[in-house]
Amino acid sequence: MSYVKPDQVVEAMIQAGTSKSQLTVEQMLLRGFLGGALLGFATTLAFTATAQTGIGMAGALLFPAGFVIIVLLGLELVTGNFALIPLAVMERKTTALRMLASWTWVFIGHLIGSVFYGLLYYAAVTQFGHVQEGGVIDLIRGAAEAKTIGYASLGWAGMGTVFVKAMLCNWMVCLGAVMANASRSTGGKIAAMWLPIVIFFGQGFEHAVVNLFVIPTGMLMGAGVSLGDWWLWNQIPVTLGNIAGGFLFTGLALCLAQKKPAVPPVAELNSSHKAS
Repeated sequence: MSYVKPDQVVEAMIQAGTSKSQLTVEQMLLRGFLGGALLGFATTLAFTATAQTGIGMAGALLFPAGFVIIVLLGLELVTGNFALIPLAVMERKTTALRMLASWTWVFIGHLIGSVFYGLLYYAAVTQFGHVQEGGVIDLIRGAAEAKTIGYASLGWAGMGTVFVKAMLCNWMVCLGAVMANASRSTGGKIAAMWLPIVIFFGQGFEHAVVNLFVIPTGMLMGAGVSLGDWWLWNQIPVTLGNIAGGFLFTGLALCLAQKKPAVPPVAELNSSHKAS
């Protein structure tokens, strides 16, 4: 049987969080770089499908391909780590300092990888700046503006909206990372991961790593977005919302719901029965 029981999945989550916190800085940076670039590939694939079909859900159905590659290759995705590493800290398998170091270095790797792929994609799709209109270019530029100045136009309601959408996003993204442990077969892992990622992307929720690609690439393509707009109205609140949603609704919730309680030894049980 390839199916893995939920309590075993939780143990695998704790083990994964422990292993991720013990990577070297070089490993975290490189795995984060590759993870950011691959998620950029998945995002442009989704935008291409949407531009070709006019159906947003077509892109959502294809986007999980990048997530699956990242997980199967054992690369890093900081949003998944927002759920996994805190569990290892709670179980005293690692420290809070190691957790924060992991989040920081992987995030930096994502930023470099996302911008690097964005530069290459910009050169390819705009033919080094000679094409500025149409198809995917318009979609990326529009998405960058909607994700920043679109929220800014709403004031505090916009800030609250982006934070909630980030929580909802990482509830599903972390569930995707967890579902990879629910099967021992490669096909089962792919199918299990695909479902929650489609749910998040298809509803337009906010993902910190996706935005590390979309917003700066949109700026390259002429979006009216400043660095301040990017970080104040999206990247910072989205990252915080991703942390809250991933840890509270996936990591902690599944751990409390599914982890096996400690069973006292038989001798201790017998003695307690005799005492009663």
